[in-house]
Amino acid sequence: MTVGAMIDVRGARRLLGVKPGADAGVLTAAFREAALRTHPDRDGGDAQAFREVLEAYRLLRDAPSEPIAFIPAPTSAPRIRDLEVSPVVALNGGEAFVDTTDGRRLRLKLEPGLRTGQQVRAGGELFTVSIRGPGATVRGDDLWVTVDVAAEVLADGGRVTVETPVGPRTLWISRKAADRKLVRLPGEGLPATATRRRGDLFVRLAPGPDRAESAAKVLLRRFASAWAA
Repeated sequence: MTVGAMIDVRGARRLLGVKPGADAGVLTAAFREAALRTHPDRDGGDAQAFREVLEAYRLLRDAPSEPIAFIPAPTSAPRIRDLEVSPVVALNGGEAFVDTTDGRRLRLKLEPGLRTGQQVRAGGELFTVSIRGPGATVRGDDLWVTVDVAAEVLADGGRVTVETPVGPRTLWISRKAADRKLVRLPGEGLPATATRRRGDLFVRLAPGPDRAESAAKVLLRRFASAWAA
């Protein structure tokens, strides 16, 4: 660059080694470093180079401030929608249909062992699993069901076969279980996955109608009534 030659803002920045938007402190520090390096009184200095540094500094110092470009923040986070599946699908796997925001309808193949809160990606979108439906309740890894049991079994204990989401199960109802009205079947809940343990099945016992009395019990009851009379 010759003495008196025009220098633009971009060239001035390049000469001083500063970036767009540099504040006064950064600009002054860059000028001092370049001035010391090029000052003619120093070994290796150059009067012309020094004048160019001075011109660049004055140009950037007096230039109007540059507007700062702000990138607008997104108006809202990407929408994560609900994917509702039944307890049976969570247990055994199955299919579900979802509608994407761009109007597509997708069929998903779901693996056994889904948990509430798990996220499933489909068509470039996220869906959060929510397990709801009749017949059972999912709590973490465990399944909870309610079955009717004859009142006499709840009173005396005994064996009863009930239907559950994992198939018919025979329950041995002890006096303690009858008092609590709850039986736990270990390992009969949601299946294990890479990150979750296998759950348990909890069966709530609700009083139901008494079983039909056997002929012997009927005769015994009649005999006791007659004897009391």
